[in-house]
Amino acid sequence: MDIKSELHKTAGFGNLELLAKQVVEGFISGMHKSPFHGFSAEFAEHKVYNNGESTKHIDWKLYAKTDRLYTKRYEEETNLRCHLIVDNSSSMHYPSVPEYGIDHLNKISFSALASAAIMNLMKKQRDAVGLSVYGEDYEFYTSEKGSDRHHHMLLDQLGGMLNPAFAKAEKKTATYAHLHLIAEKLKRRSLVFLFSDMFQSDVEQEQLFEALQHLKYNKHEVILFHTYSEEKEYNFSFSNAPKRFVDVETGEHINLYADAIRDTYKASVDTYFKNLQLRCAQYRIKYIPAVIEKGFSPILTTFLVERQKFV
Repeated sequence: MDIKSELHKTAGFGNLELLAKQVVEGFISGMHKSPFHGFSAEFAEHKVYNNGESTKHIDWKLYAKTDRLYTKRYEEETNLRCHLIVDNSSSMHYPSVPEYGIDHLNKISFSALASAAIMNLMKKQRDAVGLSVYGEDYEFYTSEKGSDRHHHMLLDQLGGMLNPAFAKAEKKTATYAHLHLIAEKLKRRSLVFLFSDMFQSDVEQEQLFEALQHLKYNKHEVILFHTYSEEKEYNFSFSNAPKRFVDVETGEHINLYADAIRDTYKASVDTYFKNLQLRCAQYRIKYIPAVIEKGFSPILTTFLVERQKFV
């Protein structure tokens, strides 16, 4: 079966699980002599080798020292608790995509697929994952679990965010308010991933970092995947024909020529992004640019690295 051709026959992400597996398999196969090989198991102890057992795990170095056969025993790491937080405000449904596919993503579909890929890795390692989705309201919350039923329920929730009706709705959001609620709900120390474009007013930015500090104060490790379109939202790559630019969350609009403000716009955005990174460093929040045009490797690499560091 040609997976890619099948994807484009389906409106939305009806096969989100298949896509996530494809992303993960492509990522792993692309790593050369991966430092993450065997990351799902830890050495536990040696055991005397018995005739008839597999020789796969015999410790030959120990045999050379003792002249006796021992096998290595491993145990799965099962102590990781991970909570995914996805911003589902109207701005996350930009840019408009006529039909979702692995090569045709906007911010919300990128976040959904990246989250599903992380879940796929966690499932292989028998780790527990929870999910929060917020827009104008706190739309969904579930605590961390590791069962197959729970995994498929989360996939359904992620797929549901891609409903075209959401893209047309004007949904504002107060990210800081929802993060405070989530911080109160997470009772045990967790690895927390936030997917958001971080577009807030100047006043809300201060409140947003107070909410992120709330998560850090509760001993969670916080990783911000700053999700944006480099082409449209950073480089402002629009033709110079007169255009109406509309705020998808408020409906406010302005008519202008892109060339007339591009330099000023880029300078302002660059300042904001650098300030965002600086504040994250100040509060020991890991900042990862999740540029939708650059694929999933930065997200999955970060997950594997942070998982190794999480104790």
